[in-house]
Amino acid sequence: MSSNQSLHVIFGTGPLGQATARSLVRRGCTVRMVNRSGKSAAAPQGVEIVAADAYTLSSAIEVTKGAAVIYQCAQPGYTEWVEKFPPLQASILEAAAANGAKLIVGENLYMYSEDAINCLHEELPYTTHTKKGRVRAAMAQAVIDAHKSGKVRTASARAPDFYGMGVLSSLVGERMFYPLLAGKAANMAGDVDVPHSITYIDDFGETLAILGERDEALGQAWHVPNAAPISQRQMVELAAKAAGVEPKLSAMGKTKVRIGGIFIPEAREMVEMMYVLEKPYIVDDSKFRRAFPETLKLGEFPTPLEKGMRVTVGWYRENPQVKH
Repeated sequence: MSSNQSLHVIFGTGPLGQATARSLVRRGCTVRMVNRSGKSAAAPQGVEIVAADAYTLSSAIEVTKGAAVIYQCAQPGYTEWVEKFPPLQASILEAAAANGAKLIVGENLYMYSEDAINCLHEELPYTTHTKKGRVRAAMAQAVIDAHKSGKVRTASARAPDFYGMGVLSSLVGERMFYPLLAGKAANMAGDVDVPHSITYIDDFGETLAILGERDEALGQAWHVPNAAPISQRQMVELAAKAAGVEPKLSAMGKTKVRIGGIFIPEAREMVEMMYVLEKPYIVDDSKFRRAFPETLKLGEFPTPLEKGMRVTVGWYRENPQVKH
């Protein structure tokens, strides 16, 4: 049976899970997405949605029976990482091992040291000092160790902040697009004039799909290919141009974020990660570009920022902010 005809199972129906599903559907793959409810209004046509508790190993094993590739795109709330993220991923990894499936994991870049953020590459050690960074580092190492031991074939795709359809909780998310579309200032944070690598969500999903079909990618971590780094100010200008509005922005420094954390748990969790918004944050994606040059398509992958912003603005217009 070809890989396209085989079952591909995605844990998580959030933006990354949906982007991965879109890439797999374009390939003609049989796709099953897994979440707690068994429902997802945004799933591509023809994709099966199944309810399961991924924290329960027997449930994770059952829902992945027959899978050729499993994609780990699920995560708990930002404030629950320490307690809930490691057991969630451990259960999915064990299910992949039990069913003999490849496991492709979506990760961020928190495991790397603050001292290295001006040139982040895959060979850097995991020397982060932050709480969430240490969680990420331990989880990333567990994926690598599982492959090295022969327990399960794995690969990881890593990306910085991302934007695109369905992406709300991000540097370039609802706090930027909704205010702009309302003629107000985008709410940014940190130094808005330092360069920052950013990933279009569909490029993240495409990378996961590529890693799932390329055995030479296994046993390694790969940085998702991105457009050239730009500042937050430039991001706002591109989004405003796509929306046909005036580019306005305001920025919170670490002190304001810390004060906000008194009332907002997510802001409190962000304080330790503020360094990624205060210094140049540059991701080196040359390893992927060298290994898989045939996947790179001018104007398509990685997605040009202007194109990505147009699509994202369109999505936000079609999905207006819910007023509470």
